[in-house]
Amino acid sequence: MTIRVVLADDQALLRSAFRVLVDSEPDMEVVGEASDGAEAVRLTRDERADVVLMDIRMPGTDGLAATRLITADPGLAHVRVVMLTTFEVDEYVVQSLRAGASGFLGKGAEPEELLNAVRIAAGGEALLSPAATKGLIAKFLAQGDGADDERDPARGERLAALTGREREVLVQVAGGHSNDEIAERLEVSPLTVKTHVNRAMAKLGARDRAQLVVIAYESGLVRPRVD
Repeated sequence: MTIRVVLADDQALLRSAFRVLVDSEPDMEVVGEASDGAEAVRLTRDERADVVLMDIRMPGTDGLAATRLITADPGLAHVRVVMLTTFEVDEYVVQSLRAGASGFLGKGAEPEELLNAVRIAAGGEALLSPAATKGLIAKFLAQGDGADDERDPARGERLAALTGREREVLVQVAGGHSNDEIAERLEVSPLTVKTHVNRAMAKLGARDRAQLVVIAYESGLVRPRVD
């Protein structure tokens, strides 16, 4: 199956570079280029995209607003958005994850990182680039960036629906650990971990692991650590 990719960035030169890179792979192709968020949303619908590489800062409808439109559309439930940032310490990173993005990647990432990001996102997994760890998310949630005002009290209540093991796994996910790492820590099989993760996502209404990380912090299950 070929992964259909939409590129959204207001810099034509950067889009061209990404197109050459993506189209060079046998399992993916660029099906559209957008210079603003509104065009990205339209192309995502019209071209039946699987993954959108979305710049956060664009004129008109920015990447954050476009991501919200995409993730709120039931007809685009399969679409995964990967945010592209110039600086990984970006004030909109956590807002992007709250909006439904599957993760984010710095524009200075190596070509293989970007291609891997497309494949990971298309597979339904969360993508947090090496420098953008859960510590970064915790830092933003600990700051007065409006996080308290945007918290959903119902999320804390929904945690009651999780089993003890699901909560335990959620804490590990929020710690940035992979299924294999969690399996080793909890002395269970990776398949068992995957089952718990999927059930937690269903109960909490999370699109992917990136959403689980944010929910874990917003609900208070995991507390931001300020070094």
